[in-house]
Amino acid sequence: MLTSRRSFLRTATLATSALSASRVMGANDRIRVASIGLGGQGRGNAGRIASVPGVELAMLCDPDTAALDQAKSSHPGATTVQDLRKVIDAKDIDAVVVSTGNYWHVLAALWACQAGKDVYVEKPISHNIWEGRQLVQAARKYKRIVQGGTQQRSCPVQAEIKAFLDSGKLGKVKWVRCNHYSIRPSIGKRAATLAPPTTCDYHLWLGPAQDLPILREKFHYDWHWNWNTGNGELGNWGPHILDDLRNIVFRDKITLPRRVMAGGGRLGLGDAGETPNTHFVYYDTGDVPVIMDVHNLPRARDVKANDFYRRRRSSAFLIIECENGYYAGGRGGGKAYDAAGKEIAGFSGDGGKGHAANFIEAMRSGKSSDLNAEIEQIHYSSAWCHLGNIAYRLGRNSGFEQAKASLKDLEQWQEVTGDCEAHLAANQITLQPGDLQVSPLLEIDPARETFTGASATPEALALLRREYRKGFEVPEAL
Repeated sequence: MLTSRRSFLRTATLATSALSASRVMGANDRIRVASIGLGGQGRGNAGRIASVPGVELAMLCDPDTAALDQAKSSHPGATTVQDLRKVIDAKDIDAVVVSTGNYWHVLAALWACQAGKDVYVEKPISHNIWEGRQLVQAARKYKRIVQGGTQQRSCPVQAEIKAFLDSGKLGKVKWVRCNHYSIRPSIGKRAATLAPPTTCDYHLWLGPAQDLPILREKFHYDWHWNWNTGNGELGNWGPHILDDLRNIVFRDKITLPRRVMAGGGRLGLGDAGETPNTHFVYYDTGDVPVIMDVHNLPRARDVKANDFYRRRRSSAFLIIECENGYYAGGRGGGKAYDAAGKEIAGFSGDGGKGHAANFIEAMRSGKSSDLNAEIEQIHYSSAWCHLGNIAYRLGRNSGFEQAKASLKDLEQWQEVTGDCEAHLAANQITLQPGDLQVSPLLEIDPARETFTGASATPEALALLRREYRKGFEVPEAL
């Protein structure tokens, strides 16, 4: 019989200190890992962790037996379970890889920490800012190795790009443009609630999220585009791109921005999605201006290709504008150009293929400092995405002229709003009242990870966290 969370955690808490102090694994110790969540990314993570020497992928977990069966075919020696609490209870599991939906990330990882297990958790590492901090606190209290799933942190090319910027060849950084453009079609809109697959334990799948009607056409993956379970495209690709920004440009010295402002809408689809498919964000860092821009519509109405930004094509997410030129790159590297647009340096990498191995190396050393993506830094990068989403959700009905006037002296804001206007025109979308919403400029206290001053409204503060379903609450006190 499955132990209750309360009785289990009482036992686990007593054992954790001794376990943490004694279990630093040697090079020859076999590490037994469980993989929780077996969608496309989850199966990929399972394969990557299983390929690390000295690792045994011992358990597979997913509330949908169809996903379990598919993963089992690649890892026939692993035990399969639907309930992740059985993984947490398993005394012979040393670590877990959490690749569930975003809304499960923190609770699954936090339970694992309390049980004395180390954790690899996918991005965004949280569904909201408050619970992300709770996971960081849990990692500290239970002395666990917790790695975030921003794989590019383990790519050597990032150090090379930083060294090039330090060389002074491009001069001082003036501003940064972050982009993600990819086509996302309609998710449909049903009149009646979608029934979960018969193979799926819906109670376990839902976990911390609210039991709300599902009106999209597809059960799996498209949960990304509803606030109850997902964080939209900004929470999907933003953790990678904004983590690159924080690491390469700011060297992790800027935790959170001081102010944030966002606009956009879910346009041209008329579906059950809630998150914006056109989204632009300004982050005031107190250092250099940062713009994040998301387009999920095609380049033009009859053109089946991703949109692009000036010097950018599909591989360049990060554009660092400097005094004497610019850098444009993506996950696998990029190129630097002088002020005349001539290429002066190129950088290539592997996208972070050694990320899973880095997690295992840190488990063996017992040192969180050995992690390339230690949980607190990835918490901050995820929080940038949450702030951009919160700003959008606090937006007011606007037109482009009104939007541009809200930051009329910021050149980069004028550019991104102009880009958005042109993008919608290319898709033959005429805005109706309420289609475009733009937020006020929200003030942030980075140290306290909250809004401050006039921005600290009840509505804004409520979006820093969420209401959890009974039995699946992220605890207030650890």
